[in-house]
Amino acid sequence: MPKEYTCFFCGGKIKPGSGIMYVDKTGKVLFFCSSKCRKNALKLKRDPRKLKWTLKYGKEQI
Repeated sequence: MPKEYTCFFCGGKIKPGSGIMYVDKTGKVLFFCSSKCRKNALKLKRDPRKLKWTLKYGKEQI
């Protein structure tokens, strides 16, 4: 059974066979549901807790 992943940026579910897998220089694997999430996280360095369209909006970091 294929595994269902969660988007690193927005927190949405990623269906098997879709999305983007990004491997960082340190070896950390990040999964993104779309290029919109990838660009906001890596290129623009935005905080997902401050964007209303993410599922992580308004949540405090533990």
